[in-house]
Amino acid sequence: MADLDRIDQSIIRELQKNSRITVTELASRVGLSKTPCQVRMRRLEEQGYITGYTALVNQTKLGLSHIAFAQVTLNDTSSNALAAFNKAVKQISAVEQCHMIAGNFDYLLKVRTRNMQEYRQVLGEEISALPHVLQTSTFVVMENVRDAGL
Repeated sequence: MADLDRIDQSIIRELQKNSRITVTELASRVGLSKTPCQVRMRRLEEQGYITGYTALVNQTKLGLSHIAFAQVTLNDTSSNALAAFNKAVKQISAVEQCHMIAGNFDYLLKVRTRNMQEYRQVLGEEISALPHVLQTSTFVVMENVRDAGL
């Protein structure tokens, strides 16, 4: 964010709080008029600082209250193996997040399902079948204390 001035940073912060804010209200909050604010927003989008707008949903109300984190260790960490894993894991809809880790395992997956039975199915039939998976270890979330939703 070193390339962004104070106003650009304010625009980003305000949009992170509420992406449905009107341009007029956003402009008022960051100290601009409407047109210069729109120009800055468009530039921030074109430069990739703002990559999209989305709605945060209550996953529990949608029946997806079970969260587990799965550590995944691969049997091969060559560039080709990592690329194959990365491509395949994106196809599993229950995997909400996937992070490559520097540590004693290779990936940490956040998996959201309806219940433990569904998680066991996803783990056994989808995650374990991903390319180059050697082993997995699961940590079940007992309570979601804070989730920024980003």
